[in-house]
Amino acid sequence: MEELVLQGNALTGRIPPELGSLSKLKYLFLSGNELTGSIPPEFGNLAKLKSLALANNDLMGPIPPELANLANLEALSLGGQPRTLRARRRHAS
Repeated sequence: MEELVLQGNALTGRIPPELGSLSKLKYLFLSGNELTGSIPPEFGNLAKLKSLALANNDLMGPIPPELANLANLEALSLGGQPRTLRARRRHAS
């Protein structure tokens, strides 16, 4: 599967980390639902992902640093979270 479009379906609960095992996925659209919790760090395994849309849910917590592994990512949509979704600060070593 290269595309998973589930936006605007009133989905609730946490995003299943198992989605991170869909190795051929290029487009993942989960915007406009009622998803809670954090972004699964397993999404960093989606090496072919070009577009990730998670806007307008109820996500919170840090943005996983594993998303930096997504070399093919062209579009990332995270806006419209009523709670705080934030990038982790990198500490100097």
